Amino acid sequence: MARLPESDPAVASIERAMVAIRRSQQRRRLGRAASGQLPRGVQPAVIAVVDALDELASRGVRSPTVGDVAEAMQSDPSRASRAVAQAVEAGLVRRSADQDDGRRSCLELSARGRALIEKVRTSRRRFFADATASWSRGDRETFAALLTRFTGDLDALLGPDDEQD
Repeated sequence: MARLPESDPAVASIERAMVAIRRSQQRRRLGRAASGQLPRGVQPAVIAVVDALDELASRGVRSPTVGDVAEAMQSDPSRASRAVAQAVEAGLVRRSADQDDGRRSCLELSARGRALIEKVRTSRRRFFADATASWSRGDRETFAALLTRFTGDLDALLGPDDEQD
């Protein structure tokens, strides 16, 4: 792969945009704005668990565990375990014994959890639709394709996340 010079104006624009996104994420501005329609009192960590289980199901992961959720959330297992416990307590996630290995607990979204992820997804999509409302359909499609490609290439470049937060 050819290496671009850091002085490339497009690379500089990408860097500035990524810093702006990171700052918004750190201040949780995007999450708050995109989750305005969510039930009161649902903690971000619980939403992250529900989101992770939904993502794992979409990837065909059967009988996900807390470890799978931690990996999907890019979090350490103890933090993920606490968040899973909150999601179970809130009735959004069910924990069951693995039929092949009784020592292993499997997780699945409850009906309330599935309803929540639909609400979350709808809220996020509404937010991003509003943010791109002045764009042409072609611009949205191009952005979606390039952003998806960028995040895939970024993941490939970064490799596995050994130091999870």
